[in-house]
Amino acid sequence: MKALVIDASKCNGCYNCQIACKDEHVGNDWSPYAKPQPLAGHFWIKVTDTVRGTVPKVRVSYGHDICQHCDDAPCIPACRSKAIEKRDDGIVIIKPDQCHGDKNCIAACPYDVVYFNEDLNIAQKCTFCAHLLDKGVSAPRCVDACPTGALDFGEEEDLKQVIDGAEIIEPERETRPRVYYRGLPKTFIAGAVYDPSQDECVEGAIVALASHEGGEKWTASTDEFGDFWFEGLKEGVYSLSIEKEGYEPYRIESVSAEKDVNIGDIALSPKGRSANRT
Repeated sequence: MKALVIDASKCNGCYNCQIACKDEHVGNDWSPYAKPQPLAGHFWIKVTDTVRGTVPKVRVSYGHDICQHCDDAPCIPACRSKAIEKRDDGIVIIKPDQCHGDKNCIAACPYDVVYFNEDLNIAQKCTFCAHLLDKGVSAPRCVDACPTGALDFGEEEDLKQVIDGAEIIEPERETRPRVYYRGLPKTFIAGAVYDPSQDECVEGAIVALASHEGGEKWTASTDEFGDFWFEGLKEGVYSLSIEKEGYEPYRIESVSAEKDVNIGDIALSPKGRSANRT
């Protein structure tokens, strides 16, 4: 059974996968696998960049929207013309010569990755380049075009080590997708520490973070710019404390991390002076 593993932590946002898909399918008729993809409007694999946090503490992450080739694909029973099938290798195909354009599959897809070709009056989506695989090519064009190795395709059994620890998106849908994700972005908390009396960054301050819910604890040391980062966090509420020899301790009782948090610049007061706490 075929599977695709996407490692978001390796993606640099080059869009090669998206461009390669266009190059393979726009203007090319690969019947009975797929009719030509329109030049605009269709993205059978779509890269979306998201800027997280606030300046200057930001991260950019890249999402990849693609047909999940679900084992329990809701598009299949939704198609009244029975134009959608799951092959023996797990790839879900919309047979273009059998599609009558009723659009039920588009409404049924929980991932919004089925498109409608108005000119041809058919629904279309990623085929994992099945027309190439059946000729002996080892991977879809998007995988072959990725320069960082963020996309990995093959037999699920052969990818077992890569799939181990990976996630599926929206597992509550219970569609049993065959696309797995690694390195999906998690919440971060970041900030910077400085000494206002010297107008200097404070390097080597120990920053401790503790979860209110689970009690987990993490520590970090500020760098030469006074910066600290806690990444890979779950959404929740945290407390944060900062200590540095020669300075009054600083504590924030509650940091809500429903999304990425830039605490901002935190002033440490030399001992003997009161610190501003929030």
